Amino acid sequence: MTTTISCGHELPGALLYAPIGALIIERTGLIFGANASAANLLGESDPEPLRHSLIYTWLKESDSETLRHMVDVHFQAPVETRAGWTRRMTIPSVDGSERPVELTLSPFPESPEANAIVFVRSLERIMTAERRFAQIFENLPVGLLVVDSRQRIVKANRTLGADFGYSREELIGQSLAMLIPERYRSAHRDHLQGYVKSPSSRMMGVGRDLTGLHRSGQEFPIEIALTRHENASQPLYMAIVTDITHRKRSEVAMQQTNAQLEEFTYVASHDLRSPLRGIADLVSWIREDLEGHELPPDVARNFERVAIRIERAEQMIDDLLNYARIGVRDPQLETLQPRDLIDEVLATSNIPGSFSLEIDVDAGPLKAARAPLSASLRNLLSNAVKHHGSPGGRIRIQVTEDGRFTVFTVEDDGQGIPSGNEERIFKLFHRGSTRVEGDGVGLAFTRRMINANGGMICVTPHGEMGGARFDIYWPRILLREFKDG
Repeated sequence: MTTTISCGHELPGALLYAPIGALIIERTGLIFGANASAANLLGESDPEPLRHSLIYTWLKESDSETLRHMVDVHFQAPVETRAGWTRRMTIPSVDGSERPVELTLSPFPESPEANAIVFVRSLERIMTAERRFAQIFENLPVGLLVVDSRQRIVKANRTLGADFGYSREELIGQSLAMLIPERYRSAHRDHLQGYVKSPSSRMMGVGRDLTGLHRSGQEFPIEIALTRHENASQPLYMAIVTDITHRKRSEVAMQQTNAQLEEFTYVASHDLRSPLRGIADLVSWIREDLEGHELPPDVARNFERVAIRIERAEQMIDDLLNYARIGVRDPQLETLQPRDLIDEVLATSNIPGSFSLEIDVDAGPLKAARAPLSASLRNLLSNAVKHHGSPGGRIRIQVTEDGRFTVFTVEDDGQGIPSGNEERIFKLFHRGSTRVEGDGVGLAFTRRMINANGGMICVTPHGEMGGARFDIYWPRILLREFKDG
């Protein structure tokens, strides 16, 4: 489809309804034809008002002078040498605002000697996207910098400057080497050159530690990800630089804590067990020396109490050793049916016949470590009986799914947990009641096993049944850090 213009030429049908504006002008800048998109960009409802007007009147004064000069140059050049050119300009609106556009001047194929065609493209969406990118670039809480193929910094955000101790202005135009310790510069230069030849988003320094060079001369641990930064004029590359100082400190602190705990437990097992054995031997020898003598009831009872307390102390040492060992994830995963697992746990749990059990399973199979999960459930069932407060009652076991977790709930209708003790009951050697036998390690073990395997445990002091409610969130889908072990 075509439309006739007054100079006798026709606007190609492909441009008539094109989403990009098109104007046909002659050497004076007079418009002879336009499509609807051009009219819309210039603030008119249809192309007719544009006809026989000067294109320069629709632009800002500075832009109109630039366009006038380019039109003159275009028509003064021989037809065979005329080529298109593109400039960014602005179109003023009636309300005083300005619309950014991109103008492209090209020869008009139908009559290149007398006419040219001007394409007009709105840049509002592009400018909006650029502003949004600039805001994101500037405000991200990780360091960002853009470098060229010569490894010069062309852009950096506030976070990167703060991490390295520079203002952004001090970084622009400088060599990237200023942020890298001298011993790494050669290898880093070769790595980036290899990336330039074969660009693809990647992490740097996989399997080894990277450090950045602060303005003060101190080094700090970092992670770097490289990606290509799209740019029309020259190839640019963006580096995402993360200061991992706090993470490294936490990792070191955790390693030291675990090592100290392991060292303490093994030392305690040796240094405490020996005197306990010595005390037990002394008590045994005293009893042997007193054989044949009738002991007063109180003395005989005290001998029994000493033996019981020695036994409990040895059990606490064993529990302490076990507590240190269970801080590691069990790698033996298998597909478990929740109902079958519960039946196995109940078969090995000592639940009196005076307690009734309610079991409600609404969850599919999960891949998990059988031993720590069954031990956790067994501990909760044992606690429900021991701390119920009555010789009999009800215990309910529920299994549901919540996101990537299978949730095992153990609840009873007993006395519950006193308010304010929700966290304290998980402390090592804390006993919820002095009326119940035990050394207060069961719940500490349980939480440590669950956490080591990527799960978590929550407690409600008084659930729907009135007593304590424990929810074990066991992962059906392990996160990477737990998969990596």
